[in-house]
Amino acid sequence: MSKIAAILKELENESIEILRETASGFKKPVMMYSIGKDSSVLLHLARKAFYPSPIPFPLLHIDTTWKFKEMISFRDRIAAETKSQLIVHTNQEGKASGINPFNTNASEYTRVMKTVALRQALDMHGFDAAIGGSRRDEEKSRAKERIFSVRDPGHRWNPREQRPELWRTYNTRLAPEQTMRVFPISDWTEADIWHYILQEGIEVNPLYFAKERPMVARGDQMIMVDDDRFQLRDDEKPTMKMVRFRTLGCYPLTAGVESTATTMEEIVEEVLQVKLSERATRLIDGENEDSMEKKKTEGYF
Repeated sequence: MSKIAAILKELENESIEILRETASGFKKPVMMYSIGKDSSVLLHLARKAFYPSPIPFPLLHIDTTWKFKEMISFRDRIAAETKSQLIVHTNQEGKASGINPFNTNASEYTRVMKTVALRQALDMHGFDAAIGGSRRDEEKSRAKERIFSVRDPGHRWNPREQRPELWRTYNTRLAPEQTMRVFPISDWTEADIWHYILQEGIEVNPLYFAKERPMVARGDQMIMVDDDRFQLRDDEKPTMKMVRFRTLGCYPLTAGVESTATTMEEIVEEVLQVKLSERATRLIDGENEDSMEKKKTEGYF
């Protein structure tokens, strides 16, 4: 067994153990499904963890209505092919008020259409544990977080009050009105994720592969014009660029990167050479140094 394969096997075993611990330790868990590469790996791990039985919890997607078109079609097809129960939730009050990525600052848009929407969905269905695909190498506030991360009433995270996790000993107990966030792939890196996708033959969204796409420059970022709702400025005209996406989200807030990587092997090679986290291409993270931690204390993943 190669060194990479041995590392991936150890990470896989750890993640499967965490998923089984979650299924047995909570009354009503749910798995977040954001349609990205990490969600694809997490779904694959969950299917392995409980095979040949079906996954014992539903998938939850928070739909802002501004995701890439290819994300939504991929979501629906994968849920059908894997026979997964899929719950889709949108903050209807936010949608009705006309909040969108063009007329609302990124922080407020994220709060209303993602954070508030997530809290609504968790409360509506009574989920006591939400499984997510966050990784510690993505961003410094996520590096602080435990694998089993307690949320106070209102789904708020207090980074100063976290439980110790020693030698894979996890505490799944909850006080009244508390809930839990669970991160089975916390210890994985972006390179680990892509190596595992390549090894396991996991299907990922086509947006991860380089292709000619209509792009506009916004500052030092390139944004894809995905549909006719895109609000072009007077001096803007989309130009075709060979780009791919390292992370997926709402298309007006997700920057592409110029790339020629059209195969899984080429993506792995490219990831091994880059120095910036993939979160650098998410406009919602770049407003100030502690923007992610602030969002997480309010209930964001």
